Amino acid sequence: MSNMHRRNLLKAGMALPLALNTLKLRASDNKGKPPRRIIFICNSLGFYPPYFFPKNQGDISTSEYLKDVKSAEKMTVFGNFFHPGMSTSNHDSEKSFLTGVPNPEASNFVNNISLDQILARKLGSDTRFPFLNFSIYDRGWGCSWNDRGVAIPPMHNEEQIFNMMFGEEDLKAKKLRIKNDQDVLDCLRQDLAQLGNARGNETGQQGKLDSYKAVIRELEAQLEHEKYWLSTEKPTVEKSLSTDKEFGFSTKVHNMFELAKIAFRTDSTRVITFSLDWIYGAIKVPGATGGWHTLSHHAGRPETIEKLSRVERDIVKHFNQFLFEMDRIREGDGTLLDHTTVILGSNFGDSSNHTCKNLPTIVAGGGYKHQSHVEFEKPTALCNLYLELLHHHDVDIDKFGSSVRDMRLL
Repeated sequence: MSNMHRRNLLKAGMALPLALNTLKLRASDNKGKPPRRIIFICNSLGFYPPYFFPKNQGDISTSEYLKDVKSAEKMTVFGNFFHPGMSTSNHDSEKSFLTGVPNPEASNFVNNISLDQILARKLGSDTRFPFLNFSIYDRGWGCSWNDRGVAIPPMHNEEQIFNMMFGEEDLKAKKLRIKNDQDVLDCLRQDLAQLGNARGNETGQQGKLDSYKAVIRELEAQLEHEKYWLSTEKPTVEKSLSTDKEFGFSTKVHNMFELAKIAFRTDSTRVITFSLDWIYGAIKVPGATGGWHTLSHHAGRPETIEKLSRVERDIVKHFNQFLFEMDRIREGDGTLLDHTTVILGSNFGDSSNHTCKNLPTIVAGGGYKHQSHVEFEKPTALCNLYLELLHHHDVDIDKFGSSVRDMRLL
């Protein structure tokens, strides 16, 4: 950050996270109770519907993919969710997975704040990392979008993420970087004052000035947050990442779930997004090798569906293990899973046909009264569930995206 020209820094700042509500550790509203956490997982190519959804309504054991999930009693599968306005959005629909903003394929599309970032405002100020966003590879964007609709670049390198969270810090270098960042902020403030004097009264300029101010506030908040945590030692954690090179894709998925688990266990963050974004080229999982995107366009061919199902079963296997291990970690009067809301979903209902109806959606953990499997009679806006999740995390808001009401599903 300190090596950038301050105007370039301002542009980069447009993709920085939201300013925090507070920059100090605040006392827990529920003193003595474990904190609440949440993770959103987007499988961008969805799941083959006949294998994902239970064949018998209400009976999760009749799902080919989910019948062996060990924590099934703490999980609900929802059928017939959708995001309105996605009928022609194709792969661009992933941009709206956590925002619900319609028509992301349009040339004039402007996204909105994503659900995780609203929750980061509420849950993020008590932890070293207000939120973490992961992805499979370096695409530059994932699930998280700030309040100006700008993508927040996710992290994809497992080693770098682990070292960031638990590695030894060069305090001298970090103090120098913070000082340099403070100098950059001072320059930005000077620029803002000059712009305000020279252009503040010009037609159409007020919006730009307001945006400039918002970015500066976010940079200030981030800098103060870093200063606060500078003298706090990181948790000591044994490195548990897999180094299996035979199945690289499978290893990456496993490691990202492992990082999420230990981040929650050490209370390093309370908000995570994980984008299982499809990648070009072949991937290898146990039992299959091929292009994930190519396989997703199976056109009903049994041999292609079989290979695709191997990829999807592998993802579900790691998801299953993540839930199981979270549920084995005792915390307060329950487990880590009981205090963590886990959402697995997708922007695609059927990637073979590029349809965005009947989105596969799972809510696990969180201490909710789970119902195993819920199938709505009519297509229902996914943002209704998102609104309910906000309410469950004490965010007082009347509407989110395309929500109509809090359906009290959980």
